[in-house]
Amino acid sequence: MIFFNPSGAPELACEQCGCRWFDRMSNTCYECGAEVTPQMQAEFEQALRDFQTKKQNGEKA
Repeated sequence: MIFFNPSGAPELACEQCGCRWFDRMSNTCYECGAEVTPQMQAEFEQALRDFQTKKQNGEKA
């Protein structure tokens, strides 16, 4: 799940429990242990690229 913080930047949250804390070594949620799938990673990376593009173009995120 991707949500946007008050500054407009995307943040990744667990699809199962909504937690925003992940173990980067095991690629799992700290709260429930759900895996961060490659699809979730790709969607988040795209959201980051979109945010960066808007920021560079002076658009409001």
